[in-house]
Amino acid sequence: MWYRNRTYILREEVTEDGTRYFISFKDGQGISYELNVSYDFYMAFRRLELDNRKLDTWDWRHREFSEIYEETLNRRALRLPKAVDELIIEEEQTELLHKTIAALPKIQKRRFLLYHEYDLNYYQIGAMEHCTPQAVRRSVIIAREKIKAQMKNYLCA
Repeated sequence: MWYRNRTYILREEVTEDGTRYFISFKDGQGISYELNVSYDFYMAFRRLELDNRKLDTWDWRHREFSEIYEETLNRRALRLPKAVDELIIEEEQTELLHKTIAALPKIQKRRFLLYHEYDLNYYQIGAMEHCTPQAVRRSVIIAREKIKAQMKNYLCA
């Protein structure tokens, strides 16, 4: 705890004239100093110490002292990590999807990507390509069917 290794000492001295308050510390060269401070300044240091002790105690109480293993982390996770085989299958499917999209004709690929990747609607794509929204829609549907067929062949194999 930091307050056990503090670099200053708070001291009260009671005399016949009243109570005097001191803060003693050493500077960077090791020279000791003792300052006579006001009551308010002394109490501000005491409050600072108390607040820091409370904070350290709170940290200690809320620190986890149990061993953390993968099993305990997985039990607390909002989403469980995927198994290695699931990751491999997902990667293969993603790779096949990219290859299938790359194999589409130029116009279908462009319209498909504009619709699905860039979230443009048929009217916006039609305006960009100077054609009707129905033509864009039909092109996207055909591209989607080709992709589904390729993915179906992969999944059934």
